[in-house]
Amino acid sequence: MKIPEVKQQFKDEWVLLEVLQEDDLKQPIEVRVLTHSPNRDDVYDALLRVKEKSHTATMFTGALLKEGYAAAFFFLWE
Repeated sequence: MKIPEVKQQFKDEWVLLEVLQEDDLKQPIEVRVLTHSPNRDDVYDALLRVKEKSHTATMFTGALLKEGYAAAFFFLWE
């Protein structure tokens, strides 16, 4: 399954993916959905049960911020 298909099929949900193929920038191209849920904790609980040798990724398919909100990031390098 391709990432755009995952976003369309599991709209506004957290998704745990097994990465089957990556591009040159290590971005997932081809994936297999292991589990999905509107609740992030459900997906993280499932991640704990994944075998160590699996190459996995998690993603949220909806908007991370509500309309009208903004985010700022601060990095401290030591």
